[in-house]
Amino acid sequence: MNSQAVLTFAFEALTLLLTVALPILMSVLVVGLLVSIFQAVTQINENTLSFVPKLLVAVVVFSVAGPWMISTVVDFIRRTFENIPTALG
Repeated sequence: MNSQAVLTFAFEALTLLLTVALPILMSVLVVGLLVSIFQAVTQINENTLSFVPKLLVAVVVFSVAGPWMISTVVDFIRRTFENIPTALG
């Protein structure tokens, strides 16, 4: 296994990580921004007000995009295991 193969594998793994995490991160980021704006406008400083909506949105996104996330990660792991013999020998 040469260094180019290792770098290619690492690049694919990081790309997969970003692709799978992006829906959750972006939805929680948008909800957090909206809640922060709401708190700034109304001058309500309640910690649970910023935590609960983000948690609920994360659960909804996991339930909607979860099957896609799992299948994407499983496909990557399957391809990785199938490429072990060619990478080693």
